[in-house]
Amino acid sequence: MNFLTARYDPWLVLTSVWIASLASYVALDLAKRVRGPDLQVARIWWVAGSLAMGTGIWSMHFTGMLAFSLSGVALGYTLPATVLSWIAGVAVSGVALAVASRGRLGFRRLATGSIAMALGICAMHYIGMAALDMAPGVVWDPLIVAASAAIALAASAAALSIFFWLRTVSQRHGLWMQALAALAMGLAISGMHYTGMAAVSFPEGSVCLSATQLSADRLGATVIVASVLLLAATQFTSVLDARMQGKANRLAQSLREANAKLRSAFEELKKHAFIDVLTGLPNRVLFEDRLAHAVARCSRADRRHADAARAASRLAVLFVDLDGFKPVNDSLGHAAGDIVLKQVATRLLHEVRSADTVARIGGDEFVLLVEDLTSADAALALADRLVRRLAQPFDVLHTQVELSASIGTVVYPDQGNAAKLVAHADAAMYAAKRAGGNTHALFESHMTAGADAQMALLHDLRHAAERGELHLYYQPKIEGRRGAVSGVEALLRWNHPTRGPVSPAEFIPIAERFGLIGGIGNWVIDEACRQMRAWWADGLHLRVAVNLSVHQLRQEDLVQRIRDALVRNDISPARLTCEITESAAMDDLEATRRAFEKLVHSGVQLSIDDFGTGHSSLAYLRSLPATQLKIDRSFVQDIGGESGAIVDAVVRLAHALGLRVVAEGVETEDQRDRLLALGCDELQGFLFARPMAPDALAQWLRQSQAAPAAAEPIGSRPTSMMAT
Repeated sequence: MNFLTARYDPWLVLTSVWIASLASYVALDLAKRVRGPDLQVARIWWVAGSLAMGTGIWSMHFTGMLAFSLSGVALGYTLPATVLSWIAGVAVSGVALAVASRGRLGFRRLATGSIAMALGICAMHYIGMAALDMAPGVVWDPLIVAASAAIALAASAAALSIFFWLRTVSQRHGLWMQALAALAMGLAISGMHYTGMAAVSFPEGSVCLSATQLSADRLGATVIVASVLLLAATQFTSVLDARMQGKANRLAQSLREANAKLRSAFEELKKHAFIDVLTGLPNRVLFEDRLAHAVARCSRADRRHADAARAASRLAVLFVDLDGFKPVNDSLGHAAGDIVLKQVATRLLHEVRSADTVARIGGDEFVLLVEDLTSADAALALADRLVRRLAQPFDVLHTQVELSASIGTVVYPDQGNAAKLVAHADAAMYAAKRAGGNTHALFESHMTAGADAQMALLHDLRHAAERGELHLYYQPKIEGRRGAVSGVEALLRWNHPTRGPVSPAEFIPIAERFGLIGGIGNWVIDEACRQMRAWWADGLHLRVAVNLSVHQLRQEDLVQRIRDALVRNDISPARLTCEITESAAMDDLEATRRAFEKLVHSGVQLSIDDFGTGHSSLAYLRSLPATQLKIDRSFVQDIGGESGAIVDAVVRLAHALGLRVVAEGVETEDQRDRLLALGCDELQGFLFARPMAPDALAQWLRQSQAAPAAAEPIGSRPTSMMAT
């Protein structure tokens, strides 16, 4: 029997191999998606992946059929068989992805999956071949058919093995390995197809009865393009999902790590919330909690038991404050001070019972809670032992450090209010300090007489700003040579609704001790800037100096608050001077230097106030970027005596360092003349003007011959001020 000659278009053959490799690459990628932790999402990927992968493999088969032609015979395909072959391709893809989604690939699963996939591939191919309705029928070579089935089985086993093998490949090499594996799978699938095509022969005179149905010429290009687009879209979606999943995994990992850190931080915060980090002792919070429980136990025992038991139901609070601790920090450094505090804690613990509580509630302040006392004498005996124990020298960095302690004691219920035990012990401690220190005192009611008035004043001070009780008065500064007003200093005043004017010397220490100075200082800065803007609108161009406390210098947001106030009122930073007392500046020179550098960078001017009261030298102050130095009024008052030589030396050294010198507290013409002769740049005092309210100052300036000195426009700001 003679047979027709079959031909293949080489370009279409290569296209079919490329489509098979592309389908394999997508299949390998989809195998990862169907293994996701979300079962519902994995099922969606399995269905969508089976459709895309099956269509891709079937498209390879259809493209391979398109590459095949017979001399003089027009070919076409029956619709039912073509659709059925596509269904077989989708089914075999579903089997492959289902097997790939399982945890491990054992021999039984590999054999079962490979056979199922091989049957599906053979079904797709030979059903697709059957779509060619030929008359007479085609002739098959059974050996080659068997060979194609064997190739299908081997290709299926290899594909499943590759699916699982790629799981072990690192991400760095994964894409290259996946591409090579896809090429190998594509060649195997193509090899099976073309082997199966070689198994069929067409007798001479054969006619394709389905030539008029699905024409390869009309559908070939459409199928190729549609399949490639489907595979590309599926791959794009898979990659996008992988990236989103990877990002989600990274975010989840970051969240787990953050949660772990948060738990660790929370535990650390819990520890810090109740324990003093330096000494390991309970802090104020834990001490007050233990004190509340101890008072409750003491009260219950007092109510329930007879007089004999009542005698042992007392407790005592001892407030311990070290005398002379600050010089240790100043001379030996804070590290030495920390060593002293640790040794103090050890000594206190050694003198009390294990059931008693020793806590650190401040820098050098400790409190003790002692329960089950029979009388106040036992508490006083303990206080006496502690005074003697703390007076013994401390060995710090091979240096003997001698300190003492002042201790205040209060006994409950003998000495009063359970809610004020710590406050009463504190008052007794201050009584011991007033007695010279290195001693102890038992609380007495008269010790809190001043404290009650102070607390009332503190309560009113908290609301003074919002009630409009705080005011700024302004005292002019006079240029020494020209006699013109060079600026004003803002001075805080409190007009209490019932007490009347309250001296700053009375309420400023309260504000500093109880943490109100920061808020009051911010109000001063805002009000001074607002007043500068109001004066500018009224034609008065004045520089304003405001005082900063040591507490404000330690505020992290001080510079930003000043910047905000200047920008809000459209004020040039150069028109604002910040005055810091010498003692505040020298309290922590390194911290002061950092704060000064930030202030200078913002464009404001800096002045060292009350110079001479802190017993420092210009050698220290020249390391601070100040532009002005104010001589304390005590030197001005004695300018005709020994202070004259001191002022002369200060002025000369200050000018040598490029600092302008301001003398404050000038009250007589003789003082003025002597200060001018010594070269003071600016003068300030009652001789020229007392502090005045803003309106009174404006009227004084208009009536006075001391007109304000010319200054740059109020709205001009340096670049550093704007670069926030």
